[in-house]
Amino acid sequence: MSDIVRDDRHTAVDIKNLEVTFATDGGDVNAVQGVSLTVRSGEVLAIVGESGSGKTVTAKTILGLLPETAVASGAVLLTGEDVLTVGPKRVRELRGTDVAMVFQEPSTALNPVFTVGWQIAEGIRAHGKVSKKEARKRAIDILSRVGIPDPETRVDYYPHQFSGGQKQRVVIAMALVLNPSVIVADEPTTALDVTVQAEILDLLRRCRDEFGAAIVLITHNMGVVADLADRVAVMYLGKVVEEADAKTLFADPQDDYTKRLLGSVPRLEARGHQAAPSADAEIVVNARGLEIEYPGRLGRAGFRAVKGVDFTIAKGQVLGLVGESGSGKTTIGRAIAGLTRVTGGSLEVLGVEMNGVHERDFKPKRAEIGFVFQDPASSFNPLLTIAEAVAEPLIVHGRAGDARAARARVDELMEAVQLPKAFGDRYPHELSGGQRQRASLARSLALDPALLIADEPTSALDVSVQARVLELFAELQSDLGFAALFISHDLAVVNLLADRIGVLFHGDLVESGPNDQVLGAPEHDYTKRLLASLPVPDPSEQAARREALRALTRQA
Repeated sequence: MSDIVRDDRHTAVDIKNLEVTFATDGGDVNAVQGVSLTVRSGEVLAIVGESGSGKTVTAKTILGLLPETAVASGAVLLTGEDVLTVGPKRVRELRGTDVAMVFQEPSTALNPVFTVGWQIAEGIRAHGKVSKKEARKRAIDILSRVGIPDPETRVDYYPHQFSGGQKQRVVIAMALVLNPSVIVADEPTTALDVTVQAEILDLLRRCRDEFGAAIVLITHNMGVVADLADRVAVMYLGKVVEEADAKTLFADPQDDYTKRLLGSVPRLEARGHQAAPSADAEIVVNARGLEIEYPGRLGRAGFRAVKGVDFTIAKGQVLGLVGESGSGKTTIGRAIAGLTRVTGGSLEVLGVEMNGVHERDFKPKRAEIGFVFQDPASSFNPLLTIAEAVAEPLIVHGRAGDARAARARVDELMEAVQLPKAFGDRYPHELSGGQRQRASLARSLALDPALLIADEPTSALDVSVQARVLELFAELQSDLGFAALFISHDLAVVNLLADRIGVLFHGDLVESGPNDQVLGAPEHDYTKRLLASLPVPDPSEQAARREALRALTRQA
């Protein structure tokens, strides 16, 4: 990673005293206040901060993508032209040729009814008279350059035929095909597993070095910043509170907010753990040779998602399950909750054998299981207040007649998760992401569960909000003593909470044991790759880890 901006680099983006105000029913909102930033060709500028800090609004201004309710002033010079004044027609011409965007969620950025080749070619032909044959040739070339295997064939594939990481590569190919001078990457790795994330970061690094593109990286992942950025701008409440080269910022942050942000990042450090449960400890979940197979369709063979897995969770213990998408971790969580059928081996949950279980036998146990979902926004009914949503389990299981009767218990739960009682009268959209996840935690605890299943409960949260939610989870687990299955692809997050860790790979439990053993002295090559793929918030250490990962990948 380069720390010095070479003199031969020209300025690709120059933002001068940018102000962006949104008109709302409740009055004007000043989203960006006096921001000035410069990005040169071949340089990566990371803009970091929590949700609402103004980082995405600043980035969208470069592309002229602000909504009609926004009023912007100042200047945003893109290769010398002011995006704020050139007019909509010229801004459309600049998009693709001078500036392109890599979106956070590739599935929504790609049109499901057209092949990826057609979508790339459409962008090429929109900016000049190019034959279909030539556009297809260029689409194949760019797919090859971003590492899509067999591009001559896969150019005719539809988005659903690609994995998540490959879809993100296609989105990057669409951004690169017209060789823009600036790429705006908005949380480009948030939805990806750590090993795939490492590949995408390598690809973005190549975009910088081989294509000479300036990259504006929007992220809340400080490990990603340490891995890729040359310079970092920290935003808070619409203002840039600190700007420095990456090594300086991580080694010697000046602003209190930057220090808090870096202090919130979970790290892979040894920590004291509870002693192993005694031999007579109550076993809440016991899996022996657990197999889960999804039936095939149209005469095809079934898919074995979980292959002969053994593990236990004792009362008061937290088991962390880690692995990439498709490893089987969510399938196991759903099987424990009685939402997915067990097809082989044994899975005993709260004394009930789940292999061949009848709903009438398991139904009484459902009240003893709480579930915290990944995305709190979609797990709440938008028509119910928070108090009504938290009261739902109490009503469903006959502990309260209606939401009014449950209100005293709801208020207790709100206090337990450190939310004001008055928030119970708000609707989900009126709470921030972190507040919604706290409310989700309150709902999962409503029935005093013996077992809590948390499926990626913090992956959608800012790093500082994530830190507070994880701290709260640990406090509640310690106070209430429930057993927990904590599912995540982030090893550092699991390390904060779990007493034991299980590593899943293609449905097999390849490694399990106490945290310090699994993270400190991993035995399986996959665990080693998973650990090496996790970016850490230290540019120098991250550069060394990147080399170690490359060595492991070559050996694989």
